[in-house]
Amino acid sequence: MQSNPNYAYVRGQVLPLEQATLHISDLSIQRGYGVFDYFRVFHGKPVFLDDYLERFHASAAAMNLEVPVPDADLRQAIDELIRRNNLPLSGMKMILTGGYSENGYDPAEASLIIQQQPLILPGPEMLEQGIKVITHEYVREVPRAKTINYTMGIRLIGEIRRRGASDVLYQQNGVVSEFPRCNLFIVKQDNTVVTPADNVLLGVTRKNVLALAGKKYKAAEGTVTLEDVYGAKEVFLTSTTKRIVPIVQVDEQVIGTGKPGDVTLSLLQDLVQLEEEKGAKMLV
Repeated sequence: MQSNPNYAYVRGQVLPLEQATLHISDLSIQRGYGVFDYFRVFHGKPVFLDDYLERFHASAAAMNLEVPVPDADLRQAIDELIRRNNLPLSGMKMILTGGYSENGYDPAEASLIIQQQPLILPGPEMLEQGIKVITHEYVREVPRAKTINYTMGIRLIGEIRRRGASDVLYQQNGVVSEFPRCNLFIVKQDNTVVTPADNVLLGVTRKNVLALAGKKYKAAEGTVTLEDVYGAKEVFLTSTTKRIVPIVQVDEQVIGTGKPGDVTLSLLQDLVQLEEEKGAKMLV
């Protein structure tokens, strides 16, 4: 059994959780201004960390924020938290904010926070049955940046639950993009695997699944419409915390046979194998 995390990194210090706080002048509190990234720790080692750090820096640059420490120090802090918290299977979140603003608007020296959390991956029932999602017309303001602004997704939680769904897929003028925390893939009738190219966060799991799909099927980034989704043979989502989850209903439209498809489940097996191979190399 995993222990509860006891330490977090805040503005250059590894602190007990009860001391891990930000001042109320921080722009994350004053204006919701900041970015973050999230990666998994597997067998006590961060998985695909290089990819996540690259995206973290890209998000920061898109929001005119500067990571206040070099990557070597960042990696050292991550390793220290893994050691102290003793959570071999967990998630780790890096948050970068606009800092302690004198007037509550102008950015200051950025605040860097690293938090480790217990992680539970999707269970067999979800993978065997698949999930229902709904759609909503919306595009994030800076899609390529992983900002801390999740206002729309949180506002829609009640509607998602009311309609018996698990998540919401954003679309605009009939062109779909992403979920609040996941990427979308469809499998066409000829087994071509496609993920939306525009107005999406470039997920690390998305990147790996696209590469894995390309080894077995035709795989591409491109425009995906609601009609494409409704008429797809299979639909699934990808994320760091969920890996791959089959989607069997979108709005009131049942997808394919209404059950998780062979392409989706095959790619999930490939992804798990890739993660295990990556983890084994890190343990050597």
